[in-house]
Amino acid sequence: MAEQQSRTQQQQQQMQVQPTEAIKSLLPQKGPSKSQILAVVTLFPVGGALLCLAGLTLVGTVIGLAVATPVFLLFSPVLVPAALTIALAVTGFLTSGAFGITALSALSWMINYMRRMRGTAGEQMEHAKRRVQEAAGHMGQRTAQKETTRMRD
Repeated sequence: MAEQQSRTQQQQQQMQVQPTEAIKSLLPQKGPSKSQILAVVTLFPVGGALLCLAGLTLVGTVIGLAVATPVFLLFSPVLVPAALTIALAVTGFLTSGAFGITALSALSWMINYMRRMRGTAGEQMEHAKRRVQEAAGHMGQRTAQKETTRMRD
């Protein structure tokens, strides 16, 4: 415990005596590589140009909004009903299409269901006919066996 306190005190004394050495210990020992310097030199002007373009776009947008606001206020009695009419027409067309697709899918499902039922009913009927025939044949054999046993007795 006492050793740790003495170590921390020594470190604090070294930092007070040599603050530049403490800062240097935080920095990497060797400088940036050539590729890093080239990347910074190349990308710094590109970033600056893009920042300037973003600023010009912002200024243009603000000026356009300042000019267009009075025009929107003057023409709002025409623009608002026109926008509502267009929105309702688009909504109607989309709804109509959705109902049409729903109707087609329901019709397709019903047709497939009926086809399966017809096929299943026919197969069931054939299966029932076979079972009746087998049962009739089995009964005929049993009857013949009983008659032969009666004749023997």
